[in-house]
Amino acid sequence: MTDVVALGEVMLRLDPGEGRIRTARSFQVWEGGGEYNAVRGLRRCFGLRTAVVTALADNAVGRLIEDLILQGGVDTSLIRWVPDDGVGRAARNGLNFVERGFGIRGALGVSDRADTAVSHLRKGDIDWEAVFAAGPRWFHTGGIFAGLSDTTADVAEEAMATARRHGVTVSYDPNYRPSLWHGRGGAARAREVDLRLVRHSDVVVGALALSGPRPGEERLPAGAVPEALAEVSDLVPGARLPATTLRGVPSAGVNDWSSAAWSAETGFVAGPRMPGLHVLDRIGSGDGFAAGLIHGLLTGHGLWPGPLTAPCLERALAYGTVHGALTMTTPGDVSMVSLAEVEAFVNGGSAAVRR
Repeated sequence: MTDVVALGEVMLRLDPGEGRIRTARSFQVWEGGGEYNAVRGLRRCFGLRTAVVTALADNAVGRLIEDLILQGGVDTSLIRWVPDDGVGRAARNGLNFVERGFGIRGALGVSDRADTAVSHLRKGDIDWEAVFAAGPRWFHTGGIFAGLSDTTADVAEEAMATARRHGVTVSYDPNYRPSLWHGRGGAARAREVDLRLVRHSDVVVGALALSGPRPGEERLPAGAVPEALAEVSDLVPGARLPATTLRGVPSAGVNDWSSAAWSAETGFVAGPRMPGLHVLDRIGSGDGFAAGLIHGLLTGHGLWPGPLTAPCLERALAYGTVHGALTMTTPGDVSMVSLAEVEAFVNGGSAAVRR
């Protein structure tokens, strides 16, 4: 039986390593996608059984993405395969070129994802009753999937509402990508979609994206975070737990990293602070946080969705913060971290050599 199911696009990431996209002569490939990255981390690091609902064009690139997903241990049985027409007129697979950045040069993503197979999903294409009748404990999706097309938000809402009817915990990450909304209403339209979908969620990951007048615009001083999370809770009264990462970016290679959450049961709870964190590749760190948070809530004392205590939430935030931090120490979107490594830092470990 699957523990956690995610809905989202899985793209082929092309990574020029230490070089630039514009001058590269070779790329390393990974798989990646905001919602998928979370369940991949839950499977490979935390040992939960996970599956991804997505769609891929049935060609060699799609099968490469499938092979990478299989290597990550995520169940591929819920992938919807779309016939390939030879050139991608009807449906194609998404590509994501990503530079890691260095020093004053920030990370850069150049996505090639218009008209992908998953962007064509419509309500009714997935038998969500069957997916959730199989007994998963948690469902995760977010604003990246919802922003792919005018129909994907409807699919996300259909899935989230069905999950809730089956008593499955639902998490949603607003995850705003300006490129997805360019020419389609911009930030205002993204906010409208987020507020429509987040009302079906129990846990909001990246909740500060809902604060302020525009998605992802608010950059708050530490002292303002508790009030902002409480305001998000008021904005989305059906959600039990708004949580967020907190990041300062002195340079592409050094970030200040932490997290926080708020609930009516616990009030404001801060995660561990990791100032001056050295970063190899920051892409996927927020998804790594989501994976650790979900793990902590599902496996902590007073198991979710039971009563939530401050110590349980503190430990869940620690798992999320540490896993997200360690995800930034390796290349690619996905986690290459072991549970032993995460727990060593959660329990006060260091980066000393292990022999």
